Amino acid sequence: MKFGGIGVPELVIILVVVLLIFGPKNLPKLGSSIGRTIKNLRSGMKEGEEETETEAVEAEEESEPEKIEAEAPKKKVVKKKVVKKEAEAEEA
Repeated sequence: MKFGGIGVPELVIILVVVLLIFGPKNLPKLGSSIGRTIKNLRSGMKEGEEETETEAVEAEEESEPEKIEAEAPKKKVVKKKVVKKEAEAEEA
């Protein structure tokens, strides 16, 4: 059985050397710090992907300004109708 090109005997030797270097008391601290590092790395990569997607959407919006301008007046008209209806309801 191999893990990334390293067999079981090699993994055992590596674990023994790590145990000798850091000692049994520091192994939990070492494991938790490695876990936090991996978690931060993953979240950083995820944020980078989200920024890239956001930039792509913004670039698409900039390339289609006519479409955005065409949608804008429709929204304003809807808002005016709502305001008029509210004013009529208050008067009654």
